[in-house]
Amino acid sequence: MKAHSRCDLACTYCYVYAGPDRSWRARPRTPSPRVRRRTAQRIAEHAEKHALPAISVVLHGGEPLLAGAEHLAETVEEIRTLVPPNCAVHPSVQTNATLLSPERLRVLSAAGIRVGVSLDGGRPAHNAQRVDHAGRPAWPATAKGLRLLAETAPEAYGGVLCVVDLRHDPVEVYESLLDFRPPAIDLLLPHGNWTSPPPGLPARARAQALSGDPAPLGAPAPYGHWLTAVFDRWWDDSKRRTRIRLFEECVALLLGVPATIERLGLQPFTAVVVETDGSIEQVDSLKSAYEGAAATGLDIFRHSFDDVLAHPAVAARQQGLAALSTICRACDLVTVCGGGHYAHRYRAGHAFANPSVYCADLAHLIRHVSRRLHEAAAGRR
Repeated sequence: MKAHSRCDLACTYCYVYAGPDRSWRARPRTPSPRVRRRTAQRIAEHAEKHALPAISVVLHGGEPLLAGAEHLAETVEEIRTLVPPNCAVHPSVQTNATLLSPERLRVLSAAGIRVGVSLDGGRPAHNAQRVDHAGRPAWPATAKGLRLLAETAPEAYGGVLCVVDLRHDPVEVYESLLDFRPPAIDLLLPHGNWTSPPPGLPARARAQALSGDPAPLGAPAPYGHWLTAVFDRWWDDSKRRTRIRLFEECVALLLGVPATIERLGLQPFTAVVVETDGSIEQVDSLKSAYEGAAATGLDIFRHSFDDVLAHPAVAARQQGLAALSTICRACDLVTVCGGGHYAHRYRAGHAFANPSVYCADLAHLIRHVSRRLHEAAAGRR
């Protein structure tokens, strides 16, 4: 749920405000009471119809705390009041932490809202692209808010979301984030695709992926090497100091356990976005592809979430292996990779029926993790 459609920061790489989609400009800053109420009713309707034992509600933005902590807590309470009594509501908020304060944390914690923080590393230099609208660094306020969260509300601390930046040493980034004692770290690849490639991706890797041999051993994989450096540091530690979801899901898939994240595996698409005007869209990451990529034409006043499941663009993402390109279907890593993040497959004129632009990187990571698993298994025999 979009709690606020604007942000107090102007990060230079933001796929929403610096990307090709400008739909946010025409939307209200916050949802009206009518939108909020109808959204809660639709959630309750869906939970009851499908006898869901639990649902996750992510309060998002923009910067959701611009709407006020009390507003977020009231939104969650309205949903909890309407869903069936046997359906648990797991709310969370994703924030840049600049607006966190003792009082706001008290309100969020009391409402059972988990707080996730976006941060690109634990040093000022790692966060140079995270600036406010006057170009001033967000780091001082973010670091202060994150320390406050870790020290005073650990029960509400969800973890840190970090976008990979090849310019920074991977192990240094990982170890610096540990200073904030995150219970989990989510490492994200920068949003890019074949038409708008991510920074630092070699042209040879793009050509190989589209040639029919998407990720031969030895292919350039700068993001894959970055990630495996962090994996080895995390894996070889004498104790598990934090969770890293990307790595845990990769290990799980290699062991035959279904994934729970969108970036790996063949699990169906499981999330939608309700915008501040009540429009129902696919996940925001699609906005990195082109204007209107996330749009469905549906809204919470006229359409149920079952209507969303029947939407052609959403239905296509429920088909697992059948929805992937011929290159992906022929790959021996497909059950783990799953074709990669949907938004990263886009190519103008070919839509999303392509391997991920990070194909070589994902293959490098998966093969590396697989080798480490085999080494661990051999060591126990």
